[in-house]
Amino acid sequence: MDQAKYRAFISYSHRDSKWADWLHKGLEAYRPPKILVGTSTARGLVPKRLAPIFRDREELASATDLGTVISEALQQSACQIVICSPQAAKSKWVNEEIIAFKRLGREDRIFCLIVGGEPNATDLPNRADEECFPPALRFRLGADNQLSDVRTEPIAADAREGKDGKRAAKLKLIAGVLGVGYDALRRREQQRRNRRLFALTCSALAGMVVTSSLAGYALIQRTLARRQTVRAEAEAETARQTTHFLVDLFRISDPSEARGNTVTARELLDKGATRVESELANQPKIQATLMDTLGTVYMGLGLYNQARPLLDRAVATRRSEMGDEPLLLSDSLSHLGDVLTRQAQFDAAEKVYREAIQVESSRPKDRASQVQLANSLYGFGVLLARQGHYKEAQKNLREALTRQQSLYGAVNPDVARTLKDLAQAVEDGGDLNAALPLMESAVAMQRKLRGNQPHPDLAEAINDLALLDQTRGDYDEAEKFYLESMAMKRRLYGDKHPEIANALENLASALQDKGDLARAEPLYHQALDMWRALVGDEHPEVAMALHNLASLQYTRGNTRAALASQRESLAIYRKVFPDDNPTVAQELNLIGFWLTMAGNYSEADRDIQEALAMRRRLLGDKNPAVASSEVALATLQLAQHRYPEALESARSANEIYSAALSPTHWRVAVAMSAQGAALAGLGRYAEAEPLLAKSGTILGKDGGAPPVFRTLNARYLDMLHQRQQPGSQLQLTTSAAHAVSTAPDAAALAAKQSIAR
Repeated sequence: MDQAKYRAFISYSHRDSKWADWLHKGLEAYRPPKILVGTSTARGLVPKRLAPIFRDREELASATDLGTVISEALQQSACQIVICSPQAAKSKWVNEEIIAFKRLGREDRIFCLIVGGEPNATDLPNRADEECFPPALRFRLGADNQLSDVRTEPIAADAREGKDGKRAAKLKLIAGVLGVGYDALRRREQQRRNRRLFALTCSALAGMVVTSSLAGYALIQRTLARRQTVRAEAEAETARQTTHFLVDLFRISDPSEARGNTVTARELLDKGATRVESELANQPKIQATLMDTLGTVYMGLGLYNQARPLLDRAVATRRSEMGDEPLLLSDSLSHLGDVLTRQAQFDAAEKVYREAIQVESSRPKDRASQVQLANSLYGFGVLLARQGHYKEAQKNLREALTRQQSLYGAVNPDVARTLKDLAQAVEDGGDLNAALPLMESAVAMQRKLRGNQPHPDLAEAINDLALLDQTRGDYDEAEKFYLESMAMKRRLYGDKHPEIANALENLASALQDKGDLARAEPLYHQALDMWRALVGDEHPEVAMALHNLASLQYTRGNTRAALASQRESLAIYRKVFPDDNPTVAQELNLIGFWLTMAGNYSEADRDIQEALAMRRRLLGDKNPAVASSEVALATLQLAQHRYPEALESARSANEIYSAALSPTHWRVAVAMSAQGAALAGLGRYAEAEPLLAKSGTILGKDGGAPPVFRTLNARYLDMLHQRQQPGSQLQLTTSAAHAVSTAPDAAALAAKQSIAR
């Protein structure tokens, strides 16, 4: 289909509107990890944002057929997501929307979110009322475009309690919409979340261990700075009561209840939030100050649901009590905008940021108002970047940066923070060359500010600079910065921590990219051992670490060790995902591909056939993932001289890829190359040569094509020319394994890029 207007169409019963609202906001707010943006999948290039997502607002209660708007939206949607519940299973319109989407030939692009009921309950005695799948999900369309009696298995994420859970279910849907592997996406999300959460947590906990007198003094000083016209007596009373409240809050009556710094900090916050609500009801100004403070600390710890009501109350109180203190209101508005941004409530966040900026801009240009205006512009810029409005984000961040530099001078923590986020917005906007010097300036400033002391902000900035260097191919610089960041993280977090395991894998990846395999391998081993110690032996992080290690072992030519690691990874995934699962199918496909290259054809056939059957059950017959397995099968069949079967497999893969991808995409060329090789094996040289030549040209021009397939294409073409010589009896594909055995790095690169999958 042409470029779709909508990434997905959400079908749901009106009774499930709360779930639809949650999903719609979550999908539109989601930004894929930067390392995946621009990569090619069966759904096209991975975008910087998933928006727009179509969600119909009404249930069409009085209509007799689907409305024009709904029909057009279905036609303009790349995927369909069905929110499944007993209400949805009984909804005529949900069923009609599914049928309409299937009639567009996109059955393989329908994904389900189970929120209630039981899948296929109609097959169970006396449980039909629990059915959550509408009939159109459970049965295929027949040749007459009507539902048949042939069953199908929907692709479903399960948000029910005790199943995937809301966050994992949403991420599985996103993986399907983007056409990327769920495990890879989940791992990238974990890395991104860990980096941010640990920096915020460390900063917040540092504030919590300040003595009670210093905490009260800091609050008093902030109040003094922003209440220049308030009487000294009122300030003294506020300070006295605030200090009294904090001193009492920090007094732990039973020391045995303190079970470590993090728990104590959370206990203090929860205790304070409860007391400030009940004990200060008659002192709204002091109550608002403490609610704003506690809400901000909750936010720093990533506890957004706890922060939000406190900041809402602080804003409401300060709005009603504003008087001649509007900057107190704008301060709380800015904090509320921060937490709304983190909750992906973008429309609400924009509204409060704009109000804060308006209040601050209308004030006399004193230092206090300019400080808060710079903070609000920064927060608004971050919000715009999260929404994908990179030009507007850069404009606001640059204005915030200019004001901060005027207020604080050239070197300041706020200036360094804004520089880093500006660099990210510029890079997200597609200008890596412009982003790099900004990030370098941010790192240099953090170094000047922090000196020789480790700090989460500095460690994160250095790591992000390394990522930019790796992206542009400067692996030596990336290695240097990864090492420095990891050393700092060891001082911050210790030697055994998820952040350290991720850092080890980042460094190993950069070393592998630059060809330093001898140093990369022990790092992968260290990361693997650490993950085992942290999460146990049967965890997806361990499986992913084994997969990374296997790709390096294969690159080094150690096929036996690579296959052992990959099989161990597969065994873990099978335990984690006991039923049919896309990640299990991917691992099987990769193992089968490697076995083909090693000449172990019987085992290769077993694994590839299992992967192909599983993908067909999961995704239907026309999904590009099925084509990937058919290419692997065709490669095996060519190596076994089973040319008629290889031709059938390659043609099928070519048809699927051609329907989903550009005709010049390297995946189309891979299938075309296998098809040409099969024709050559059958002696149909006139048909084979143009296919091999054309596919070779495409593979040569497409930078995303793994070298292994260029090698195979060149070998197929060379053998074709030899067979065309009079009297030649040379078998075409006995060299298929040799083509890769002489260049194992090419096949390993295919594995690392998830190509053979």
